[in-house]
Amino acid sequence: MQLATIPDLMPALPEIILAVTTLVLLMLGVFIRSLNIARTIAYACILLLLLAIPLMLVSTDGRVSTFDGAFVVNDFTVFMKTFVLLSAASVILISKDYRKLQSIDSFEFPILIVLATIGMMLMLSANDFLGLYLAIELQSLSLYVIAAFQKDSARSAESGLKYFVLGALSSGLMLYGISLIYGFVGSTNFNIMAEVFKGLSGELPPPGVIIGLVFIVAGFSFKISAVPFHMWTPDVYEGAPTPVTALLSAAPKIAAMGLFVRTMLGPFGEIDDQWQQIIIFMSIASMGLGAFAAINQKNIKRMMAYSSIGHMGYALIGLAAVGGVENAIFRIHGIQGMLVYLVIYVFMNIGTFSCILLMKRDGRMVENIDDLAGLSKTNPGLALIFSIFMFSMAGIPPLAGFLGKLYVFQAAINSELYTLAIIGVVASVIGAFYYIRIVKVMYFDPPVEALNVSISLEIKIVLAITGFVIIFLIFYPMPLISGAEQAASALFTK
Repeated sequence: MQLATIPDLMPALPEIILAVTTLVLLMLGVFIRSLNIARTIAYACILLLLLAIPLMLVSTDGRVSTFDGAFVVNDFTVFMKTFVLLSAASVILISKDYRKLQSIDSFEFPILIVLATIGMMLMLSANDFLGLYLAIELQSLSLYVIAAFQKDSARSAESGLKYFVLGALSSGLMLYGISLIYGFVGSTNFNIMAEVFKGLSGELPPPGVIIGLVFIVAGFSFKISAVPFHMWTPDVYEGAPTPVTALLSAAPKIAAMGLFVRTMLGPFGEIDDQWQQIIIFMSIASMGLGAFAAINQKNIKRMMAYSSIGHMGYALIGLAAVGGVENAIFRIHGIQGMLVYLVIYVFMNIGTFSCILLMKRDGRMVENIDDLAGLSKTNPGLALIFSIFMFSMAGIPPLAGFLGKLYVFQAAINSELYTLAIIGVVASVIGAFYYIRIVKVMYFDPPVEALNVSISLEIKIVLAITGFVIIFLIFYPMPLISGAEQAASALFTK
């Protein structure tokens, strides 16, 4: 009789510690009846998320796998997890005043964010489709709940319901695709799949594999809100509590894009000619929709939803630049450009939503772009930092947003995807309109009624960090660029 071997837990130590301590905090919140327990647990969750970063760095070295190859850690997963953790911690930090104002200041809120973050971390390290699906569901179920967390708001309930229904649909599509792939390969492990597809030796994969791949890509596309699986994004972004919208626009996008890249370049890396055209189509469609659909939006959260769709289109350029390319350097540069873009996008988004959280009048939140009229006269400091984020999102130099677009367009040109690069530049120019319109409203429209801007210490810290990165990254980008290059290289190192 063969005894089961105990797996090496060190590679998964950050996730294990986060999971155990989160359950302990959940029990403390249930049994300790104190007025300050929610705030204490919120700060404990922030501390846990930040401590997981150094723990992750010291618990792994190079490429390590455990749980019979179902869990992998390398430089790419560490890089992506770092910014997932920073995003989640930032959202908990900036949500303090909002939770009090909207009477949702309960201890479950930060705990659900941490549980969703654990799911995202597991997604990034999943090396088997079964583990991948369970990680996605852990993330999704937590996000469904916090999207509908504002129980007395019909918009929040509708947001959670739409997110749940369409999320279930995407999971069904993905599972059907996985079952088709399993029927051909006989395994759900990424390494085994890669070996089987490598054995095709340039032959066209069976129709079942191609159909399964399309369904899997469709499921992943929902998670990053890429066209044509974007339909949930504007309604959920508008209806969910603003800190939840900030979370949805940042951390899950990084995790899903990381998962997308690992899956396309891992098990399906040998049949990249089958998925490259799909990625190119989604990139073009997302950039186009993001550029045009946001122009007429009056609600700033809906505008940011379409902005997010457009930004995912730009990020997909980096993945499209890898497919069908034999040059190893160009393949690394494609993923490197995508990673640089995603990191800058996260800082821009967290900073922008920190500003949106300050839009209050008469003790209630306001969300219309017109509510920002004359902000430069009533609060010039906030108007300035908000303008910096808007110009950066538009890709105007010398701000960091320009650097991100430069790298993904350069990756497309290296891979001779000239049409894709040109469409990206045109979409960027068109999309700049609605970002600059916000600046125009703040600086040139007469104020109707001043916003009650009271900036808490937490939001000041986040604005200072994100603003600093956006302004000065263009002058000293090497830490980010070299880190992204090292992470991208890890994807092509077996």
